[in-house]
Amino acid sequence: MKRWPVRAAPPALPAAVVRGVLAGIGTTQLAAGYLSAMQELLPVTFCTVYAVSAGGRIETVSAASSYGSTAERTAERYSAQRYDLLDAHMVWLAARALPRKPQLWIGHQRADEVADPAYRAACYTDVGIRERASVLLLTPAGQRVAVSFYRSLAQPDFEAPDFALLESHAALLADATAAHGRSAVAAREAAEPALLPLLLELSLREREVISHLLAGRTAKEAAREIGIALTTARTHQYRAFRRLGIRSLKELLRGRAA
Repeated sequence: MKRWPVRAAPPALPAAVVRGVLAGIGTTQLAAGYLSAMQELLPVTFCTVYAVSAGGRIETVSAASSYGSTAERTAERYSAQRYDLLDAHMVWLAARALPRKPQLWIGHQRADEVADPAYRAACYTDVGIRERASVLLLTPAGQRVAVSFYRSLAQPDFEAPDFALLESHAALLADATAAHGRSAVAAREAAEPALLPLLLELSLREREVISHLLAGRTAKEAAREIGIALTTARTHQYRAFRRLGIRSLKELLRGRAA
């Protein structure tokens, strides 16, 4: 395992990559945009984005993979089991003194370097992941961010050119994640205050569906955006309604307007 600061000024980046990274800001497709953009430059299989507040609350969770919903399910387990408390990068960031200005690092970790067996199985070996390379951010307010790209057992090890490429995109990825966080805060503030603690208790899929409904989309449109069947979207919708203590979309939207 290793980490080192991002020192080089970011170069001019390809416009297509910049557009791809920025495309998911404010949507449930943040990690998908990052993954698609970076796959134009280097072979990676998964992307996860985690942001944790200074108080330890998970604020942003986004995940995407090249096949199916594997990354999303893995991210749900990460959040539910609070593996951020075992994640070496997040623990390292939490132990650092708060900086005067945002600080960026590149981190690298192999599966065999993960000490906790349950965490290692859930996020690496059970899903065929060999290693991850991450952009790490610590803000003056104490927010910790990790944008990670993963390679499977079938892919080559990360090497120096890969790290250099990731370092050149570190500032872009960090800025995009910060912008996404600001949009998420705005969305939460638009919701009924009594619902806010409950929204954080929903599963990743339930939050995705509810966020689309709060944005004015139908369940059919939400299903299309997320890439799931309408019946599955409705299942997540009504499970979320029960957990939120509401009975209809009208009640949800009234809460947003309150």
